[in-house]
Amino acid sequence: MTERPNIFEPVLEFDEADPEGYRAGMDRLGPRVGGARLGASIYELPPGQSICPYHYEHGEEEWLIAISGRPTLRTPEGDSELAPGDVVCFPRGPTGAHKVTNRTEEVARVLMFSDVTHPAVSVYPDSDKIGVYTDPARTDNVIVKRSSGVEYYEGEA
Repeated sequence: MTERPNIFEPVLEFDEADPEGYRAGMDRLGPRVGGARLGASIYELPPGQSICPYHYEHGEEEWLIAISGRPTLRTPEGDSELAPGDVVCFPRGPTGAHKVTNRTEEVARVLMFSDVTHPAVSVYPDSDKIGVYTDPARTDNVIVKRSSGVEYYEGEA
């Protein structure tokens, strides 16, 4: 039988390898409930922390629901403060670019979900990177600077 997690009582994991500014706790709900095609995670953002760098997805649509606190959402339209209950959709491509940061002195929580596709491609405009994520285990992933690209036939016989 799968678990029945409660979004108000998440089982949060903090990755000690995450750098300062990106130390958010996460509870991946999808695997806990037996989900395969839809991913959902609860993120807890201590003051001054972000979930991940500003990015957009090719192949995945993401949604966010603010649960508690007042995190700041950065999108191509600018910054805005979210309130509990706010719902936002991040469509595929550059118009869906986003970053969630807690600029307040209180902890904030958000629920994010998306369709799960592999391979997945993320673009990080601020750092000019592209990430290719090939499978859920992340065994053959690559993140590169766009400027390091090569011509299609380079190195081919």
